[in-house]
Amino acid sequence: MEMLKVVMSPLMLTLKIAAVSTFFVAFLGIIIAYVLAKKDFAGKWLADVLVTLPLVLPPTVTGYILVILLGKNGVLGSVLIKLTGSGILFTWQAAAIAAFVVSLPLMIKTASSSIGAVDRSVEEVACILGRSELETALFITLPIAKKGIIAGCILSFARAAGEFGATLMVAGNIPGKTGTMPLSIYGAYQTGNNELANLLVAILVIVSLGTIAVTSRLGER
Repeated sequence: MEMLKVVMSPLMLTLKIAAVSTFFVAFLGIIIAYVLAKKDFAGKWLADVLVTLPLVLPPTVTGYILVILLGKNGVLGSVLIKLTGSGILFTWQAAAIAAFVVSLPLMIKTASSSIGAVDRSVEEVACILGRSELETALFITLPIAKKGIIAGCILSFARAAGEFGATLMVAGNIPGKTGTMPLSIYGAYQTGNNELANLLVAILVIVSLGTIAVTSRLGER
């Protein structure tokens, strides 16, 4: 019973953080993916580089940048303190922000590829029939590209659930508060609790395998 409690706490926290992260990733990611796939503008290459950057940066570097931004003297942190009276570092919300930042590129890259593959002639016909660009995007482009968008959401959720480095930097490893599954695995290993570490690893492996299986099935359809 005690082992179940020790496992469920980081598992539920991880799922909550991943779900919150994926919600915002899906919303913002689809917008950015659409713009990158369908629009030509000055500095597009730079926007693409900035979007890709969290994928290639070490997570600890991403986490350090977030600490600077979200700290009490940071651009975002100082604003949050003025609005709420408290900082956001070392909270589950900070962990969600870290998960959001590192998983957003996966959503954008996957969705952008799918949106870019939609036949422009279909969109042009919709415009000729009187549909606005927004209506065409919502009722034509995005539904056609839904497999890629869903796959992006699934991959982003899995990436958020497995985030370690950036989360450790901005949220720490506080049991019951910011101790996600990856951080709990690290803590269990550090303290020599191999039984708990093995169980947590097995759960994350199952989640990862399920993610791969679902994504592969979407690709086959």
